[in-house]
Amino acid sequence: MNQIIEGLKKHKWYKGQILDTKIIPVKSGEFRELSPSLLASLQEYLTSKKIGKLYSHQAESINKIRAGKNLIITTGTASGKTLCFNLPILETLEKDRKSTALYLYPLKALTNDQLKVLKEMEGFLDFRLQPAIYDGDTPQERRASIREKSRIILSNPYELHQVLPYHYKWENFFKNLKFVVVDEAHRYKGVMGSNVALLIRRFLSICRIYGSSPQFVLSSASIANPAEFAERLTSKNFEVITEDGSPRGRKFFVFWDSTKCKESSVHVQTKNILVHTVKNNLQTLCFVVSRRLSELISFWIKNEFPKLKISSYRAGYLPSERREIERKLRQKELEGVVSTTALELGIDIGGLDSVIISGYPGTIASFFQQAGRAGRKNQDSLVFFVGFEDALDQYLLKHPELLLSGNFENAIIDLSNPYILSGHLLCAASEFPLKKENYGFLGEETEEILNSLQKENLVRKTPQGFIYCGKERPQQVVSLDNISSQLVKVVWENQILETLDLQRAYAETHTGAVLIHQGESYIVEELDLKNLKAKVKKEVVDYYTETVDIDEVKIIQEEERKPFRDFSLFLGKVEVKDKYVGYKIKKYEQVVNFIPLDLPPVVFQTVGLWFDLPVHLRNELEFRGLDFAGGMHAVEHAMIAMSPLLAMCDRNDIGGVSYPFFPELGKAFIFIYDGYEGGIGISEKLYETFKALVQMTYNLIKDCECEEGCPTCILSSKCGNNNRPMDKVAALFILENMLNAMSNTE
Repeated sequence: MNQIIEGLKKHKWYKGQILDTKIIPVKSGEFRELSPSLLASLQEYLTSKKIGKLYSHQAESINKIRAGKNLIITTGTASGKTLCFNLPILETLEKDRKSTALYLYPLKALTNDQLKVLKEMEGFLDFRLQPAIYDGDTPQERRASIREKSRIILSNPYELHQVLPYHYKWENFFKNLKFVVVDEAHRYKGVMGSNVALLIRRFLSICRIYGSSPQFVLSSASIANPAEFAERLTSKNFEVITEDGSPRGRKFFVFWDSTKCKESSVHVQTKNILVHTVKNNLQTLCFVVSRRLSELISFWIKNEFPKLKISSYRAGYLPSERREIERKLRQKELEGVVSTTALELGIDIGGLDSVIISGYPGTIASFFQQAGRAGRKNQDSLVFFVGFEDALDQYLLKHPELLLSGNFENAIIDLSNPYILSGHLLCAASEFPLKKENYGFLGEETEEILNSLQKENLVRKTPQGFIYCGKERPQQVVSLDNISSQLVKVVWENQILETLDLQRAYAETHTGAVLIHQGESYIVEELDLKNLKAKVKKEVVDYYTETVDIDEVKIIQEEERKPFRDFSLFLGKVEVKDKYVGYKIKKYEQVVNFIPLDLPPVVFQTVGLWFDLPVHLRNELEFRGLDFAGGMHAVEHAMIAMSPLLAMCDRNDIGGVSYPFFPELGKAFIFIYDGYEGGIGISEKLYETFKALVQMTYNLIKDCECEEGCPTCILSSKCGNNNRPMDKVAALFILENMLNAMSNTE
């Protein structure tokens, strides 16, 4: 691997982009015997797969599941997590011939992979499992048979959401349900996680009606709070398996700063690295940040190097096309694939030699998921992290230990968002009468929300409990991906392509926006807010759009406070007025035009944190000739950039605004808030970890080599004030003062 890394430095386009190389050493496998041993039929299956012994984490998982424990498994990619739950579940299904299991997956490709595995395992058993997929694609004529005969049903949260009103059709399956497996559980965070958590609580209430209480097994990427996360997702207590007993070869991590080369864009450099690894006989998977880039980079390579066997891979391809690409990867018929995050999860593609991660994928957990695609047992592998110009990428390039330390983010689920909760209460009331003894699972404010829904004539109180009395089926209205009930339909040639909540629609479907749907580009011709419809036309373009907005914040209610020596930190409810003032047209990160927008502001209540800055700090900065407002503005931008390292969220999930003089309180304040109506738990997590956030923000700005501020530290392409005013030196002075104040308070 060292020769391949050194070979990169001989290319003309190499300008010193390699900042660092880290090596994770080889690790031997750790094995453990099971007691009692497996069923002979399952042991025969393992022998057919040339599996002689179980890894320590597999044996430990099996023992805990046998003991009836709810379990979350967070071992690495390709560590054999599937065996951890398949083996003990099949044991139980063999001993109790009526028992059933439900497997939930976030992607159809994963569901198909698992179905193949279960059918193969069934061939070694002396009883019928009849595993089957039950989702939106399942033919109507097969559904009843699957519900009655399949002992393992594979589905997804979206389908479960739709079938719960018809739970009486599932009586036999639910009555005998012993296990629920939630694979790739870390995907259920933020808005979707909060929705799925309440969906699972509705589901468990229905299970109780039929007398079952299934045991849960969660499989997840590494996160900082697995037990807390699993409990919030399912309402049950969990045991945790984190120690990975599987072997691995040496893994070389190369940290590549694309900003060092001014002649080539980061995407051209990504293409060059991919060509270099493939030409050096390394089968390589290249992760990129968008569908368009997956197509573009593979197109460039095919044009320049037609003999190389390179393919793109993304959502939007036909299932048969994706399965064929996966097969070719496994069979080594492809030398390289350029993919979106669609190949990040546990789809079976075999072990690769090299992975390129072009742009930080948003979380350390995702970074390790992608990096874990490289490496076969006891063989060396190579991972490139190609950092973009933005602040978070640059911070991680300068602090690679953060990526490799194993200090993962907290996965956030918020069960208190009243907008999400009210939607699931409507769904629950349409599924079974809601009484105090069965709706408490949905949160403390349930009764208050039910009374409010009754006034709106959406539920009615009866002797049996609250029942739904609205006109539309609530499961059709309540989306697992959104909060708002106001959904904008994206329409092309009288077809509905997708729906977006109103906030996302402002950002993504304003007039003139470029919208990517299943790999195709569309131009928004009109956003009709009155009828909640965005009309689009299909058009191939070589640019993309990015909105610019300006926020105003008003404090609704202070809920918590932490006083420090020179300032105080607050947490509470705020009202945000979000005004979209225009959008940028960009090509390869370069702004080529700015178009004003005339849209009414979006006003919503959410959760935020805010902190004040003392008058003496302003006086001292002004005495030094520094810009106090510019320093605050820089701190706000940089704090938002660092927040995803502490809360498992996207940069776009967070908003912020700085006030050199906040009229409501008569002092200088900086606000950071959740960008979703009602909040989704991000601000609470940042409030808990605020000192770490301040320290990371300080390190980001201090370590940047620029003099006055740049996109790698304090400038933001989404700033509605065009990054004015901005003062890097003042920002460092403010952050130093805050760190000293917090240290002196401890």
